[in-house]
Amino acid sequence: MLLELQISDFAIIERLHLRLERGFNVLTGETGAGKSIIIDALGTLRGEKTDPTFVRAGSNRARIEGIFSTDDCPGLVALLQQYGLWDDNDEHVILTREVSAESGRSVARINGRAVNTGILRDIGGRLVDIHGQHEGLSLFNTRTHLDMLDSYGDLWLLRDQVSTLFSQLRQVREELAELRRNEARRVERLKELQFLIEDVSAAKLQMGEEEELLRERAVLQNAVRITDLVSSAYALLYQGEEGGRYPFRPIAETMATVANDLAELTRLDTAVESIASHAEDLRYQIEDLAASVRSYRDQLDFDPDRLDAIEDRLTVLRDLQRKYGGDISQILERFTNAEAEMEHLTHSAEHIAELEQCENSLLVEFGAKAHELSQRRRATGDTLAEQIEVAMGDLAMPHVRFHTSITQSNDPRGVPTPGEHESVKESNDRHDTQLSMLDAPRYAFDKTGIDQIEFLISPNPGEPLKPLARIASGGESARLLLALKAILSRVDLVPTLVFDEIDVGVGGRSGQVVGQKLWGMTEAHQVVCITHLPQVAAFADTHFAISKEFGAERTNTNIRLLTPDERIDELAAMLDGTPVSEHSRANAREIIERATAQKQYRETTSGGTQDQGTIAQDQHYDLHTVTSNS
Repeated sequence: MLLELQISDFAIIERLHLRLERGFNVLTGETGAGKSIIIDALGTLRGEKTDPTFVRAGSNRARIEGIFSTDDCPGLVALLQQYGLWDDNDEHVILTREVSAESGRSVARINGRAVNTGILRDIGGRLVDIHGQHEGLSLFNTRTHLDMLDSYGDLWLLRDQVSTLFSQLRQVREELAELRRNEARRVERLKELQFLIEDVSAAKLQMGEEEELLRERAVLQNAVRITDLVSSAYALLYQGEEGGRYPFRPIAETMATVANDLAELTRLDTAVESIASHAEDLRYQIEDLAASVRSYRDQLDFDPDRLDAIEDRLTVLRDLQRKYGGDISQILERFTNAEAEMEHLTHSAEHIAELEQCENSLLVEFGAKAHELSQRRRATGDTLAEQIEVAMGDLAMPHVRFHTSITQSNDPRGVPTPGEHESVKESNDRHDTQLSMLDAPRYAFDKTGIDQIEFLISPNPGEPLKPLARIASGGESARLLLALKAILSRVDLVPTLVFDEIDVGVGGRSGQVVGQKLWGMTEAHQVVCITHLPQVAAFADTHFAISKEFGAERTNTNIRLLTPDERIDELAAMLDGTPVSEHSRANAREIIERATAQKQYRETTSGGTQDQGTIAQDQHYDLHTVTSNS
């Protein structure tokens, strides 16, 4: 859960330090005091986008830091260790975000280590979830309905199995499509491969052959110069020259004389032993060098016919490169692969038949698994509808009818599903069952299965069920969202849930039940709520007041934890404005007492806080009675 939140130079907040508790934390204050700014700051720790307007005027950067406990977030420590963000001596997770006033760019850190926004979103999204006052719009997006239903029914494991089968089926179909496309030019391709194999086999290509031929050609083309150079070098080393204008002794002979002289010198002065040894080494090295030069000279064979043969061979190699593209190594690689491809194309009919059988098996398996998932969704949808209708009754909409519509679309290339009395697992003859299923009607599918999910609602008696977007008003959608959040919170693993004025559009008559539902979520979560309804604030376990202070030149947001007496004044101001009267204080005191009694009753009867659509089953509190003074 969120333990502490520190904000510096963010919007109109100069410095703010908020210590939160378990249970239901409520933030109240006048409009514009900065309540939603705190939510925006918290959103940056979840990896949401930043811009320069977040930075307080006159400051260089804004800084937000959140300290979270890991006790109620299973698996988080392992994930942090995977990212290299957790040490054995760490106790909490510290998320930090700094936003530059100049560029709006931010630097994120987790436990003091810089991370990218992707990692910040991954970690932050597991720690805190923010539900804004406009989130009711998500209810109008049918793509979210499927995820909500599967989350409520704990169907993700089965859905993942369907997704795996979908990926396998798609891969098989892609391979089949490729084979069928290739079938049209199979004969032509076989001829191409045959020509390649024959040409490369006839040419007897070898790796590195071209480079060796080019080297040898260069030697032959420079035969005269090479002969002159090697002869000159050998003469200087070993032959010398007695006649001529400048006669000289060979270097090897001269070095031998030097070595002998120095050896004689060592007998007279032992100090030159190392010099004599060095000279002896040079003597032998020069003799070895002369022998190597002589060997190279003797093996020179400048056959003019060899040059023609090299040119002919290079022409063959060039022709193959022009015909098939690439260098010799690439042509040899194609040659190696050509035989395998020919084998594949020669037996493509068998491959197609095998893949078609695999496709049918996967279709049957996918259809059976998708059918199972669909059946469980139907049962889950019925249960969800019942609980939502109960919850909406609590929220002063007792006549609401809710329905989870689950439909399929026919598609001749879709998947078959078992009939009403068919079961692949129970069949004694799997082959017959497969044939039977393949003849069944087929439905369009994707990685989520075969179902199209949409929530339908009828808010008033006599009205038909219609999509949410065509029926629900702003207040109705807010209450419906709250009912869904209360019900789905049981399967939500995020420890901290933040609600930003989610009760907008909900009147005071339903405020107490809204407060009950938000407080009921604290059985499994820490709940933080911004509200303008005193009936909601009355259920707070911890109540903070946010105010805006005006200085000589600047405006700042402050927050303080309220004492019990201050809570009464705050709720009285929310009820009747300021200045606070004794009558409004009495009403506020009564609302708090009623909420406290309700909480104590729930804890006594259930052993802890609860909600999840069971409130309406309790007849001890009548909705109109508990809201009469609101």
